[in-house]
Amino acid sequence: MNFPIFLDYHSTTPVDPRVFEFMSPYFTGKFGNASSTHTFGYEADSVVKYARNTIAGLIGAMPEEIYFTSGATESINMVHSGIAMAYRSKGNKVISSAIEHSASYESLRNLERYGYNIVFLPVYSDGLVDINLLRKEIDSGTILVSIMTANNEVGTIQDIKEIGNICKEHNILFHTDAAQAVGKIRFNVNENNTDLVSFTAHKIYGPKGIGGLFIKNGKRKINLEPVFYGGGQEKGLRPGTLNIPGIAGFGKAAEIIASEMDTETVRIKDLRDQLYCSIKNNVPDVYLNGSETNRLYNNLNVSLEGIRSEVLISSIREIAFSSGAACSSGSTKPSRILTAIGIPEHLAKSSIRFGLGRFTTKEEVDYTIIKLINTVTELRKYSSAYITKD
Repeated sequence: MNFPIFLDYHSTTPVDPRVFEFMSPYFTGKFGNASSTHTFGYEADSVVKYARNTIAGLIGAMPEEIYFTSGATESINMVHSGIAMAYRSKGNKVISSAIEHSASYESLRNLERYGYNIVFLPVYSDGLVDINLLRKEIDSGTILVSIMTANNEVGTIQDIKEIGNICKEHNILFHTDAAQAVGKIRFNVNENNTDLVSFTAHKIYGPKGIGGLFIKNGKRKINLEPVFYGGGQEKGLRPGTLNIPGIAGFGKAAEIIASEMDTETVRIKDLRDQLYCSIKNNVPDVYLNGSETNRLYNNLNVSLEGIRSEVLISSIREIAFSSGAACSSGSTKPSRILTAIGIPEHLAKSSIRFGLGRFTTKEEVDYTIIKLINTVTELRKYSSAYITKD
C-alpha cells in the first residue's frame, strides 16, 4: 500500500494510465492544429471527432451538441452569461438552488450586479430541492433554471428528470451542472429534459483543463451569446485553438467509463458503505450529512462532534480527504452547503468528506477506518467542545 492514500475523488481524479497513453502522441508526433488543412490538421480533427462522438454517446447526445471548453466552470459561466444576454428582452429571472457549486453560485451572484433577479431555492435537510416551490417561482419573466445534478460536498442527487419536466411544461430553459454526475450515474440529456449541461474531464479520470458543454438541438433553437471572441472554433461559441491532447484524453476517459461504470459503481459503493458503517459503529456522535438514499455511490460526508475538521485532517497526514469543496478548503467559515441544509455551525465545522474512486483499494479503506477511529478517540480526550454522553 502506497502513501498518502487519496480519498478526495470529488476534487479531482488521477488520469487513468490508459487515458494518458492515448493522449501522449498528441503532444509530440500528432501535434497538429485541428483547423489546419493538411495531414497534421486532419489527424488532429479526426481525434476531435472521435472524442465528440464518444462523449455524446456517454450522455445520450448528438455529436454536434457537444462543445469543448476549458472545464465545467467555464461551461457554467458561458451558460449563465450567454443566456442572460440573449434572453434579456424576455425576462431577467434565473432560478437556482442554495447548494450549487461555487462556480455556479458566484456566476449567478455576478449577474445580480447587472440587475438580474436570481432566486436560490432552499433545500430540505437531505439537500433535495423543494419541487413544489420551484413550480411556484417560475413566472413569465423566468429565462433559465440552473440546478446541479449531484452535489460535490454531500453527494445528494436531485430529481433532475422531474425538474426537467417542469421546465419543459413552462417552456423554460433548463441547465444542470453535471460535473459530479456524468460518469458516476447513468445520465441521459434527453431522458432528463435538459437543454444545457456542463461537465468536465478531470472528474472521470481524464486530464485537467478540458471540459464540455451540451447545448440541445431541438425544435426550439437555443440562443447563447458568446462570451469570447476571436475565431470560428466550436461554431464561434468558444473560439481558440482546440486543446487536442486534452480532447483526446477526454474522449478516451468517456469511452472507458461508459464500459466500466456499472461494475465500478458496485465495487466502490461497497467500500464506501464499509467505511461509513465502521465509523458509525465505532465512533459515537457521528452524523451523516446529505441524503442517505439519493446519494452518489462514492460520497461520504459526516460530522464528528467535538473535533474541528482542520484539526483532524492535519492529524492524519497520510490520508488525503477534505473538509468540503476543494475550491473553498482554505475558508474558516462553515460550509455554505452544510449551512443551507440546516447543519448547526459547530457540526458544519466538524464535517469531513471522503470521495472514493477507481483506484481505491480495500486495504486503503481498512487502514483509513482504523486510523480515523483511533485519531478521533484520541483527539476527543483533549477537546473541550466534546462532552461524552455516558
